[in-house]
Amino acid sequence: MDRNKLKQEILSRQSYLITGLDTDLTKIPRHLLSEADPAFSFNKAIIDATAEYSVGYKINTAFYEVNGARGWETMAKTIDYIPKTHFTIADAKRGDIGNTADHYAKAFFETLAFDSITVAPYMGRDSVQPFLQYPGKWAIVLGLTSNSGAADFELQQLNEGGNPALYEHVLKTVSLWGTTENLMFVIGATQAEAFVRIRKIIPDHFLLVPGVGAQGGSLKDISEKAMTGDCGILVNVSRAVIYASSGKDFATAAETVAKEYQTEMKGYVQRLTLNV
Repeated sequence: MDRNKLKQEILSRQSYLITGLDTDLTKIPRHLLSEADPAFSFNKAIIDATAEYSVGYKINTAFYEVNGARGWETMAKTIDYIPKTHFTIADAKRGDIGNTADHYAKAFFETLAFDSITVAPYMGRDSVQPFLQYPGKWAIVLGLTSNSGAADFELQQLNEGGNPALYEHVLKTVSLWGTTENLMFVIGATQAEAFVRIRKIIPDHFLLVPGVGAQGGSLKDISEKAMTGDCGILVNVSRAVIYASSGKDFATAAETVAKEYQTEMKGYVQRLTLNV
């Protein structure tokens, strides 16, 4: 999905919600465990319930890889089931180089046909470049994450007693490897105060923002600090939507929460003029 198509979907749905399909067999409703493929049955119901309010879906591949070949089959079926109008993200955080990176790109862009994949940049340009060779596909590069371990490397100052932090150098450098048409960056919602600085470094790139919902990030703060004239952000919510209920009403509960997010987002989108 190219940038213009993504902007069209944001405008059409008045939403920039990405629903995260972090499907954990220990957390899905018990009555689904008798299904032939419980995770896929869960995903189908969630997609049906939330598609009207979401512009895309993020699949955290670890929740599928843990189940071996069957998990990969579930992931493939889920990608096929997601409407082609919706943006798809493989949250795989790949970060290797050379032929290995080439094969990761082929696996997620050709074999599984995701629109995008999350990528770790710390092995340098050749760990990202293979994912930038596919028209209409996106590398979503880790920038500033929400976890406490971000302080170990990402937030470290490159110069003693001064700026920039390592993550700022990463954003500036990586942004030169691709374009606003094939590069996005992951910026955690709990780092809200950093968005002002980040937008000075990468004013036009789309940002994938996890951490709203269960992790406590504020949709209002993020939207006010990070949105651009053509939206420029995709906000991922996983647990707060898909596990809104553990009962037989799980899909209805997910729909209710997704609609609540979309309703708030609609107010922010309506302030924009999207050039599509």
